[in-house]
Amino acid sequence: MNGTSRADIKKGLSVSIVLKQDQRSGRLTDGTVKDILTNSSNHPHGIKVRLESGAVGRVKVIHE
Repeated sequence: MNGTSRADIKKGLSVSIVLKQDQRSGRLTDGTVKDILTNSSNHPHGIKVRLESGAVGRVKVIHE
């Protein structure tokens, strides 16, 4: 699972996201999903979420 499908992402899930300022470098930030911000069912760059820490970015990795 790579985070492009909204159905794969639930609140409380452990994920790695890429922040807006880190898109060029690809640096990932780990955290727990607090809110799902993307309304569409799929997004080619990843579903946008807010983490418990308040960081907002697109999901790149879903941790099992």
